[in-house]
Amino acid sequence: MRVLVTGDKGYIGAIIVPMLLERGHTVSGLDIDWFEHSGFGEPLTSIPSKKKDLRDVDASDVEGFDAVVHLAALSNDPLGDLNPSLTDDINHVASVRLAKCAKEAGVQRFLFSSSCSTYGAAGGEALLNEEAEFRPVTPYGRSKVLVEQDLAKLADSSFSPTFLRNATAYGVSPRLRFDLVLNNLVAWAFTTGRIYIKSDGTPWRPIVHIEDIGRAFIAMLDAPRDVIHCQAFNVGSSEENYQIRDLAEIVNETVPGCRIEYAQGGGPDTRCYRVDFGKLAKVLPECKLRWNARAGAKQLYEAIQRFGLRLEDFEGPRYMRISHIQELVKSGRLDASLRWREKVLN
Repeated sequence: MRVLVTGDKGYIGAIIVPMLLERGHTVSGLDIDWFEHSGFGEPLTSIPSKKKDLRDVDASDVEGFDAVVHLAALSNDPLGDLNPSLTDDINHVASVRLAKCAKEAGVQRFLFSSSCSTYGAAGGEALLNEEAEFRPVTPYGRSKVLVEQDLAKLADSSFSPTFLRNATAYGVSPRLRFDLVLNNLVAWAFTTGRIYIKSDGTPWRPIVHIEDIGRAFIAMLDAPRDVIHCQAFNVGSSEENYQIRDLAEIVNETVPGCRIEYAQGGGPDTRCYRVDFGKLAKVLPECKLRWNARAGAKQLYEAIQRFGLRLEDFEGPRYMRISHIQELVKSGRLDASLRWREKVLN
């Protein structure tokens, strides 16, 4: 297939692109590349890629493709909270516009990277399947719900959207992020000897390795259209639902000489949910997920040992998405609407 990956230079995109190439797909990218100076370890895989704001996409950007893998977004809850109206413009409005352009251009498949954060404040012990009520608590989570709902209205015999509700991602990437729970805990352990938990450790969170997210996207591209047409799939494994304190214990057993420490006054996080991932395994049994939290913590620790990491890097603007965006605005490289200034592009 000829596949367009939006967000190809991001945390997940940097992993999915080489996986798609290995499967024999022809891959191009589209990315605003806010994080061009946030590389970690190995360089990005080189593919043809447009440096373009998602809000400016038109039909010419998606012509000639069989499928779109749509990853580009303001990528987590703190970043989404920075400016809720911008989050809606980029994550929701621009995503729907991209889908409409893709449909107009004759793209047949549109794989949308949604999130289990759509379940938000579900709480409780029950495992949530794809029929569970949406209860997002952040602009980021709400934007994912709105995109799913609007893309479903575009579905017809010529345009087939699918919604991949990813669990919280972890794992090593050339565009590594440390504002994700397992990545963050390993980074704290390595740089300070402390595994620093900012909540009370009780919230439940499902997690999934970014390579397994890639395997799910590839399985969707390979699947018969009628099997996945206009459907949502939770992406992860039911065995990989953890309380934050459980993840801290895994990191404590992985990184020598560290200890667990709770932030003073840290309370329960309203984002608390356990997820049932049985549909993915049942509908696409060939999609074999390979990672678990313990193996992921080991991979992260070994990569940080190999390439190095300082506290000021992972807690600062290099690897923390919200800090990086704020730094680009403060330096004048991005304007208040998070667009590159002309002097940067030229």
